[in-house]
Amino acid sequence: MIQPSYGTPEARRHWADTLDRLVPFRDPRCAEVLTDDERTALEAAHPGGRARFWGTTDKHDRKLDRLGAGDVVLLTGGKRVRAVGEIGCVLRNPELARRLWTPDPAKCLWSNVVSFRHYRASDVPYEAVWALPGFNAGDNFMGLRLLGEDKAATILSWLGLDHSADPAPPSTGSAATAARGRRAD
Repeated sequence: MIQPSYGTPEARRHWADTLDRLVPFRDPRCAEVLTDDERTALEAAHPGGRARFWGTTDKHDRKLDRLGAGDVVLLTGGKRVRAVGEIGCVLRNPELARRLWTPDPAKCLWSNVVSFRHYRASDVPYEAVWALPGFNAGDNFMGLRLLGEDKAATILSWLGLDHSADPAPPSTGSAATAARGRRAD
C-alpha cells in the first residue's frame, strides 16, 4: 500500500504524535476504547504494549479490509517515501483514531487505525521509485492505493525486503538500508 501521510501541517503533527514515537496502547486513553478482539490483536502484534500508528478515513474501508499483518506500507509526502512500515494489525475504531490524533471534531472521519510492528524512517525521492519497472515518472502517489502483486514485489525487492522469506526489514548494516533509511522498531 502507498499512503500519502505528510502533505499538510495537520498530517505532520499526527506523524509526530504516532509515527515518530511509540504509543502506549495499554494506557487508559487508548485501552478503554478497544474491543477485546482489538486488544488481543494489538497484544499479539506488539507484546511490549507500544506501537506506531497511522489512520485512514472511512472511504478506504474496503481497501483496508484487504490488508493484514505482514503487509507493507510506504508512507509518503513531499515527493518522498518518508517511511516503510510492516502492518501489525488493522483496526476499525473511530474513537481510537480520535484519541490518537485529537483532531478537530468536525473533521475527524478516520475509521481505520493501522499499527506497525516494523517501521523504518526513509528519505527516498519519488524519482527513485519512478525508475522501477511498472512505475510511471510524474506519479505523485496521490491518495491511498493498493499495489498489485508485481509492483509490490518490485518495491519489496528494491527495498531489500524479501517479504516471502522474512518480513522483517533488513539489518541496519545493509547497503539497501543505508541508501533508503533507518530501521526503528
